[in-house]
Amino acid sequence: MEEGKIYATGKRKSSVARVWIIPEGKGNVTVNGKKPIDYFCREELVTEALKALTVLNVNSAYDVQAQVTGGGIRGQSDAIKLGIARALVTHNEEFHQELKKLGLLKRDDRRVERKKYGRPKARKRFQFSKR
Repeated sequence: MEEGKIYATGKRKSSVARVWIIPEGKGNVTVNGKKPIDYFCREELVTEALKALTVLNVNSAYDVQAQVTGGGIRGQSDAIKLGIARALVTHNEEFHQELKKLGLLKRDDRRVERKKYGRPKARKRFQFSKR
């Protein structure tokens, strides 16, 4: 770990985000070496990923570097959101109560249900034919 960086991990579906926050930063955010809007291509995903910083009103107080792998961009965005929230709590325990109240510290453990044999998808059934 580099000096002054706080590390945390966030997960969602099959996405894993490794997040470093740097206190006394300028508000710079990078995701896999790119700006968040260039990486996610959708403003709503960027807003969701940086929700913990926005809620606490500390956008310009921290620099964020995230390395994210696996899954799609929605899962990656949520993984980064959890990673940032965990890193902020590691740095400052006072943030814990507000982030917990908003549900930002809880890992969303829902996954895709597996496909069952004899069916086209997990729960969908083939069309019933009476005759």
